[in-house]
Amino acid sequence: MAHWRTAMLKPAGAFDRATKGVQVRLTKLIPEPVHATLTTVVEGLTRTILTGADITTGQPLIGVPLAERDRRAIACIDGYRKTAAVEGGVAGAGGFWLALADFPALLVLKMKLLFDLSAIYGHEADRFSERLFILQLFQLAFSSAQHRPQVFAGVEGWDGREHPADFDHFDWRTFQQEYRDYIDLAKLAQLIPVVGAPIGAFVNWRLLEKLGATAVNGYRLRALKV
Repeated sequence: MAHWRTAMLKPAGAFDRATKGVQVRLTKLIPEPVHATLTTVVEGLTRTILTGADITTGQPLIGVPLAERDRRAIACIDGYRKTAAVEGGVAGAGGFWLALADFPALLVLKMKLLFDLSAIYGHEADRFSERLFILQLFQLAFSSAQHRPQVFAGVEGWDGREHPADFDHFDWRTFQQEYRDYIDLAKLAQLIPVVGAPIGAFVNWRLLEKLGATAVNGYRLRALKV
């Protein structure tokens, strides 16, 4: 956990700063109405996933050792990685429109993975505070090095704080920008003819792997209270 915390709080390196600088400049070129539309779309889709009754998970595991939870979590992540890789490969082979459709489909897969991991680590995802924690884990996995320490501070000590009862004060603009900046270059490569399919499969595999590892460590942090 100490090693993971150090990695999460590590300052941005030269490459991270350069990449973020390019993304900031590109973001400034996008008209404000486009930003507003993207924010609305991502917020609407994420709200629907987080508050919808259609996402079901098993009952929270009670009285199970942490090592057993980790074992089950690894198997769960592996299943989602394989599904995401197949989806990314098909989308990459199908051209622009299928690649575009992969965005919401992949977001649903990511959220379903987090819901399943919540149950594995003994938490009730039906509770709003747990859904907020799921959103925090999502942000932590897909934030830039500059923004990550702020998100990590929100994850650390989660069970010792009061939490909002709704999403009214959540910063959706930053959420969608950080997520989009994290995945945009990789997902654009999915549109390249011929190599789009293997790139799509590889990118989706790695994104689910990254999210799963972040979630596992986030739940370990809560279990160990370190």
